[in-house]
Amino acid sequence: MTLDRAQHIAASLKPETRAFIGGDYVDAKDGDTFASINPATGEVVAEIAHCKAADVNRAVTAARGAFDAGTWSRADPTMRKEVLLTLANLVREHAEELAVLESINSGKTITDCLHEIGTEVANFFQWYGELIDKTFGKVAPTGQDTLAMIVREPVGVVGLVLPWNFPLLMAAWKLAPALAAGCSCIVKPAEQTPLTAIRLAALAAEAGVPPGVLNVLPGLGETAGEAIGRHNDIDVVSFTGSTEVGGYFLRYAGESNMKVVGLEMGGKSPFIVLEDAVMDDDMIENAAMSAFWNGGQNCSANMRQLVDRRIAGEFAERVTERAKRFRLGNPLDPETDVPAMVTREHQDRVMSYIETGKSEGATLVCGGFATNAPGTFIQPAVFTDVAPSMTIAREEIFGPVLGILPVDGLDEALRIAKDTDYGLHASVFTQDIDKAMRMARALPCGTVSVNAFSEGDITTPFGGYKRSGSLARDNGAEAMDQYLQTKTIWIALR
Repeated sequence: MTLDRAQHIAASLKPETRAFIGGDYVDAKDGDTFASINPATGEVVAEIAHCKAADVNRAVTAARGAFDAGTWSRADPTMRKEVLLTLANLVREHAEELAVLESINSGKTITDCLHEIGTEVANFFQWYGELIDKTFGKVAPTGQDTLAMIVREPVGVVGLVLPWNFPLLMAAWKLAPALAAGCSCIVKPAEQTPLTAIRLAALAAEAGVPPGVLNVLPGLGETAGEAIGRHNDIDVVSFTGSTEVGGYFLRYAGESNMKVVGLEMGGKSPFIVLEDAVMDDDMIENAAMSAFWNGGQNCSANMRQLVDRRIAGEFAERVTERAKRFRLGNPLDPETDVPAMVTREHQDRVMSYIETGKSEGATLVCGGFATNAPGTFIQPAVFTDVAPSMTIAREEIFGPVLGILPVDGLDEALRIAKDTDYGLHASVFTQDIDKAMRMARALPCGTVSVNAFSEGDITTPFGGYKRSGSLARDNGAEAMDQYLQTKTIWIALR
């Protein structure tokens, strides 16, 4: 997509701003709204319906009614499959519109938005649609006088609470398996980035998702989010976001109906380069993208780069050279590499980490300055001389900051990599398969990629250990588990 085309589409957009409840777009019950800001320009994109507890009640009533009626939960699996396949194709048909809408709402680059929406989002609805009629129960081994069936049933009404860094992609990560399972869904997009989830609701209805099965409630975390977490008629909440807010949802569940809570939260993921790693352009590109992709606004970003001391100097030089080539600018321009920070407050937070890094003795070798004319951009920063005890080596920054920590051999690399409260992701670079497997087995995290920075793909489960998540997983067939419950039917035969 050219800049001219992106700007033409942006100028023609008239985004829907209301909640979607029971198959219709509606205002918040009290008529309240909040402003949605374009991070790249500081301009108000739209005034969005501000949903609160009363709106959550309306949505839950619609969702429970649809679930109990069985229009989706007990529908023929081939019907649900065809609807999700149709939705996948509608996303592809509207990919440019959705990508531009997401870019102006989030500050993400149009290149990333087009790939994520036109390819990944559509593929998620297709993949889980195809999985529906391939998900079976079991028959247990018993004597001739008994039949024991183990069946999987949709859990009921689920609340899907989304982050702002990958707005429509995270909606698909959660919504596709939840719909495939037969659940009724209440989607709460992040208040910073609600527009594409609101638009998706109309496409889902066009595809054939029955009224009440999909509801979208824009609102703030302390209003709509907390009301979802505390609602006694929501059976499961799946949340992606900060570790702090994940803790709130556990508390909300404990203080309400003990609903199941699936969590995918923060990270402080290591990028480990052993002495025998091949330091070619591909490895350096992986190192840079692991920290700077999406402006570092990524829970699995590899900002702790643990490099064998014998090659750390060359590594730092090459990564710094690559970092200097990242281009900031209009996110609608396909030449732009680095998005805006999602809000001014978040930009200030990231800049405070950069200042802390300098004050604690790390060496800033490039970038690390904000550009405020007019958007909330930060030039990608590279720090050397980072010690494991420094704040920038321990806390999640969620911005374009890469820190290089020299290490003496595999054992020290492993010890430092494990010294964190988080356990979401790690990358390991080595030519020795024994070392690679030793590291992969020993690292307490949900995904380990070897000789690449990768979160896997749609077929592989994604989630974290420790404070990065719960046992629930997004992606893969395993994602269905949090939206299905297991029932035993025991029949005495006469």
